[in-house]
Amino acid sequence: MSTESSRTAPEILCFGEPMALYVAQTPGDLATVDQFQRRLAGADNNVAIGLSRLGFSVQWLSRVGDDSLGRFVRASLTAEGIDCRAMLTDSSHPTGLMFKEKALEGRDPKVEYFRRGSAASQMSPADAERLDLSNLRHLHLTGITPALSAGCLALSETLIAKARAAGASISFDPNLRPSLWPSEAVMRDTLNALARQVDWVLPGIAEGRLLTRRDDPAAIADFYLDGGAKAVVLKLGPEGSLYRGTLTGSIEQRFQAGEVVAEVVDTVGAGDAFAVGVISALLEGRSVEQALQRGNRLGARAIQVEGDMESLPNRTTLTAMEA
Repeated sequence: MSTESSRTAPEILCFGEPMALYVAQTPGDLATVDQFQRRLAGADNNVAIGLSRLGFSVQWLSRVGDDSLGRFVRASLTAEGIDCRAMLTDSSHPTGLMFKEKALEGRDPKVEYFRRGSAASQMSPADAERLDLSNLRHLHLTGITPALSAGCLALSETLIAKARAAGASISFDPNLRPSLWPSEAVMRDTLNALARQVDWVLPGIAEGRLLTRRDDPAAIADFYLDGGAKAVVLKLGPEGSLYRGTLTGSIEQRFQAGEVVAEVVDTVGAGDAFAVGVISALLEGRSVEQALQRGNRLGARAIQVEGDMESLPNRTTLTAMEA
């Protein structure tokens, strides 16, 4: 096996804030829980992990603190086969941390974040100078990272420009976190400006309605297509997903019904799993229908287990799922 220092330049770049996650082991208010399990969390690195498990070479750009949580994050991502050479250890700022309650009956769990002033929030365009983009095929980003700081927003814009210059495709999941923004208007304007610079936009239906102020799924998609996107893939929850775009030349629309799920355990991470399915399929040259089907399947798989990325399959498992 090659060492990290001898790896060739990765084909996929992901960036953002990885956080240590403590999951309550019993239900109830987090103030009353005294047993937690430590895991890794973060929408951007969930996608990085999912793509790495499927055999793609993935480069991760971020910062963690010079602390035990930072070492945990680095070890966890490295164990997933992700190239972490561009992840800086910041001795002046801590690693982000979050706590998640144990939810019952499939409801969304309450989450508490401790990320203000984190190492990842200190990222800036200067961090992009550490990257080797000579083999870049694809860049994935979410709307979370640009919300962390002005520097993170500038880094997002810089990486989009670099990916575009490298001839790579770019996917964007808005992944709204309203509490990180000064106002809904700023969030909407900033994320829509980023969406106009990418190829594939992957919003949830509620996100799309909030960002575009349009109700109809096709109208939401056209908002982004008119802005320059080549494809919009809308997550419709249990109903499935909708594609509208020009990947095959002219504008076409495809709908894929959702997977049947017997029991919803934990909804966190479902959107990230969906993104892994769609992105991986499109990068493999699969059809739009196959991309939607894979996205739905991985999203459905994610909500049936506890955890953010524990359900993400390796290539052998995915092959069996699609047989």
